[in-house]
Amino acid sequence: MRVRRLGLVVGAALWAAAGAWAQTPAAGKPKTVRLLNVGNSFSQDATRLLGGLVKAAGHTLVHRQASVGGSSLELHWGKVEAHEKDPQDKAGLYASGKGLREELASEAWDVVTIQQASIKSHDVKTYRPFAGKLYAYIQQHAPKARILLHETWAYRCDDPRFAVKEPKPGEPATQEAMYRGLRSAYETIAAELGTKLIPVGDALWLADSDATWGYRPDKALDRKAAVAPALPDQTHSLHVGYKWGKDKDGKATLGMDGHHASPAGQYLGACVFFEVLYGESAVGNTFVPPNLPADYVRFLQETAHRAVVERQRLDTGAAGK
Repeated sequence: MRVRRLGLVVGAALWAAAGAWAQTPAAGKPKTVRLLNVGNSFSQDATRLLGGLVKAAGHTLVHRQASVGGSSLELHWGKVEAHEKDPQDKAGLYASGKGLREELASEAWDVVTIQQASIKSHDVKTYRPFAGKLYAYIQQHAPKARILLHETWAYRCDDPRFAVKEPKPGEPATQEAMYRGLRSAYETIAAELGTKLIPVGDALWLADSDATWGYRPDKALDRKAAVAPALPDQTHSLHVGYKWGKDKDGKATLGMDGHHASPAGQYLGACVFFEVLYGESAVGNTFVPPNLPADYVRFLQETAHRAVVERQRLDTGAAGK
């Protein structure tokens, strides 16, 4: 319990020091934010529960996704080029039937986010030149919008990506290596573009590495002996993790999704988005998704707040240099 109490003291200190970020949800005046995500399933995960937090705080959210599952910055720029060449080309359209130009013109967006595909997130070379091209394009067609980088997150520590005995050069061998790599890449690109991060990846790392609340793999798991529908212990997993599915012959198989966010991970990501967009602490927000214990919800709210305050501190320090 000493670790838990220490975490609460640190969280309280950060909250108190954060000024405007430390408002209670009821303290802020009603605010409307128009948000467009140019992303993939990770942008969907991180904002899936955002509306509940916004409503509980008495605010309004206008939200749309221009997303493609598994898409990279390069893919999104490719869609721009295809659409500019031929507006009827399906390669340049999103699920809405619109190109990015039309999506940007469809609302007076306050914030537009871009992100890298998670599998490439640790490699800063994959961001260039596409992040810069997208940024300039969004500036041109939504000049009043604030463009932010949505920092994605590292895969779960027991994801198959980290089970490779001899990773390829530059490939992260652990969850921490992936996190450190993606954080550095996002920070580098944010500095190049002169913009800021939505630190979802930081928040998930803080939660996953917490001594009390972090996920720990079930050492008793024997996948060969597993019988549906039983699952291993995945307490506090921020990722989907193990789940049952069926193979091509209809046989039950135990699969693993260490990439996408679980409801807890989605809630944590949404808390980070909420704080950045509304300038208001998520701590104490009354919106709680089902099946999450109250003390764990409090921890997730505090962790999101800690990540946002720390990012704000880093941004302020960088600006002062």
